[in-house]
Amino acid sequence: MIEDKIGVCHVMEENRVDVQIRQTKAEPQPTNNVPKCSNGQCVVAMPSCSILKPSFDLSLCRAKLEADGFQIPIQDMEAPLKTALDVPSVRRYLVFNSALFRFAMAPVLYVVVWCGVFSTLHLYLSVSDYWVLCLSVSLVSIFLTTAIILVLQYSNKEINMNIDVRLIQVNERLVRHKLLVAVADWVQSCTGNMQLYFVFWDMSCCLRALTETLEQQGFVENDTQNKLKRKLSHLVLVTEDATVDAEVGGSDEDQDSSEQRPLLRHEVTECSTSSNRPEGANFTTNYSLIPDASLPAEAKAYQLLMTYSATYVRLLLSESLSRPSHYPLGPQRNHCSSDHLCLCQYIKKKIL
Repeated sequence: MIEDKIGVCHVMEENRVDVQIRQTKAEPQPTNNVPKCSNGQCVVAMPSCSILKPSFDLSLCRAKLEADGFQIPIQDMEAPLKTALDVPSVRRYLVFNSALFRFAMAPVLYVVVWCGVFSTLHLYLSVSDYWVLCLSVSLVSIFLTTAIILVLQYSNKEINMNIDVRLIQVNERLVRHKLLVAVADWVQSCTGNMQLYFVFWDMSCCLRALTETLEQQGFVENDTQNKLKRKLSHLVLVTEDATVDAEVGGSDEDQDSSEQRPLLRHEVTECSTSSNRPEGANFTTNYSLIPDASLPAEAKAYQLLMTYSATYVRLLLSESLSRPSHYPLGPQRNHCSSDHLCLCQYIKKKIL
């Protein structure tokens, strides 16, 4: 379960989170059942069923996707989406981190700041003109409230450990069907607009372009790896697993083929020995989102694309992405149908 206050994601499910990279590049998919769409095109936008208890009708999502020609197995959509989003702590986080909640809290924050500043200045300053004091307090309160809102708005553009990282496993499955999923929301006409978005995205072009970039930086591999560590070191996924799952998972891991590598690199395991651990006890395992230095360039590119897939889709649909300035908008460099940065360009600008 997620602990919002410490900013880490606890994944609880009977089976281990599907955090494996199937191939170092996306598996080729049959194109006869995939409709012709352009990258970045929104296929389905499913609004939340409730403002206070955000949830999405996944059966209706499936019906709309099937009507558009997407045939997706249940284990590739409903099951991982329920694991990622249908958790009480995740729903609470969606409410308190929503744009509507920040919009409603702005006047409350202003009143609290105004009262705090006024009481402080009134104790230590003696002003003959009362209106001068009130005007000064109002200006200071407006400045502080605006600064706090801007900081919160800026932080919302970063990768979200509680939502975006949980959707990595979902996008790992959906990318094989040329889809990416994300949760985005904004305020429109004083009304919250939280929706689950399914966006068409063919990952092959971005994978190839990002792989070429990493290969070109191969001669400065240490610098590139240090840059990744510096910008991704705060992203740690904490999973909770039962003892029996760990033992089974360890045997399965030994049997994995050499073509399959974990998307999240194992960092630390905090557990007691099997002799003093109570039966049925859980243990935690930390995974880092930093690509392992020993991975080939293509595997690193795939992991970075999957890590930032939900963040990119959320920013794309909320019109929070910047336009490319020094990148040409031709099909050779921009793989998005709009004039925004495509996924690989966003990663280059953000990390590399």
